[in-house]
Amino acid sequence: MAGSRILLLSLALAAILFSICRLVLRQPHRAALLTSLLLVLFFTYGHAHYVLSEKFPDMVNIDAWLAATWAFLFILILVWTTRPRFNFISAAPGLNVIALALLALSVWQINSSSTSGNPYTLEAENAPIQEDLLKPESAPDVYYFVLDSYGREDGLLDAYGYDNSSFVNALEQRGFYVAQCSQSNYVRTEISLASSLNMMYLQDLDNAFQPDSIARRTLWNSLKHSAVRYNFESLGYSTINFASSFDWLELHDADVFLAPEPFSSGLSEFEGLFLRTTLARYMQDWGWVDPDAVMGQKFRDLFNNIFDHMGEIARMPDPTFAYIHVISPHPPFVFDAEGKPTYPPDFWNEDRKYPPALYAAGYQNQLTHLNSKMLEAIDIILEESERPPIIILQGDHGPWLQPKNKRMWILNAYYLPGHNEELYPTISPVNSFRLVFDAYFAGNYGLLDDVSYFSPVPNLYEFSEIPNDCNK
Repeated sequence: MAGSRILLLSLALAAILFSICRLVLRQPHRAALLTSLLLVLFFTYGHAHYVLSEKFPDMVNIDAWLAATWAFLFILILVWTTRPRFNFISAAPGLNVIALALLALSVWQINSSSTSGNPYTLEAENAPIQEDLLKPESAPDVYYFVLDSYGREDGLLDAYGYDNSSFVNALEQRGFYVAQCSQSNYVRTEISLASSLNMMYLQDLDNAFQPDSIARRTLWNSLKHSAVRYNFESLGYSTINFASSFDWLELHDADVFLAPEPFSSGLSEFEGLFLRTTLARYMQDWGWVDPDAVMGQKFRDLFNNIFDHMGEIARMPDPTFAYIHVISPHPPFVFDAEGKPTYPPDFWNEDRKYPPALYAAGYQNQLTHLNSKMLEAIDIILEESERPPIIILQGDHGPWLQPKNKRMWILNAYYLPGHNEELYPTISPVNSFRLVFDAYFAGNYGLLDDVSYFSPVPNLYEFSEIPNDCNK
């Protein structure tokens, strides 16, 4: 939807420019070339602004210099394309070939960025599926909540002085086991979830994950078509997924994919990027549109969309596997502690980066509101479910701006009726579904050693081990 709106807007802009140019110049080839060059100016302005800002942070009046340069280029293009001695008819075939090649490249990149699959698709070469799993007569619904950047209780206290014991106690009172020494297996969302959803360490999961590689295609597709999903769907489960604003996290081919109303969320991340990287950036500067405010509303809509559907999912008659990625307490910070809207830019500086104090304030606000909504959701699930469900609450990694080891400290809580005694304080996400399949579905996975790995950006697969020094 977001890409379609930008495409339609771009086509409309091109059509209007071409119509004006043709009306004035009365020569279609000359009008087409002028339109193309004007569109190049339009679409490259914001990128040039960004590059100059990065390379020359102390440069004053960037907007004025850039506007003068673009005005000069505009005049130059206008003079060149309106010279009577040129009609540009002979240039049309070559320019059309270039345009078609660029279009084909863009379409190929879009199509290759995701795999359109079916319920029995797998991506990772060594994904550990088991064809002989058994579905129990009273098959439990399974809820996998990934709470993005949710840190461990002791880490939150140490980093922010934030006492999360009341939430942890509330979970335990409802029958959850909270792993007090749990660490994530990896430090970033995509590699953490590729491991937990495929129940293996990336080093053994696929040969694409080499230390010298920065490619993400196999990685992202292994999130969409994972061993966990394959196993559940092979057992006859329906897969439930929610929109998150990040395409590589979303299962658009799930049995049920729930998203807010198309226009209630306002601008997408891509549309906000469009406004910032084109001449349309002045719409924001002149106060015509505030993409940051619209983005904040979009993330509130996505968040509320999840929690508004908990009862509906719990009442579904067939067994379900609900994979629910909540972009919270992760930025952008769009809620205060009571759930009232906040303005995302209030928590970053002029470079759109998060200073530690502002990040800590926004994180704690969002965490408090998330805790409240999670307890409400759990109570609804437990009340509405015909069969005792399986519920996993798991951070994919800890908060930002922390030392390497503390970025691995995560909330990891399990509601496993009849099997809580098989859990232990240091259990990590790679073992979550190994235990579930073994305990409830006659699997024979066994548990792996719980190990945590740090890796830098962009070399996501260049791993170094982070020890678990927790002694609780």
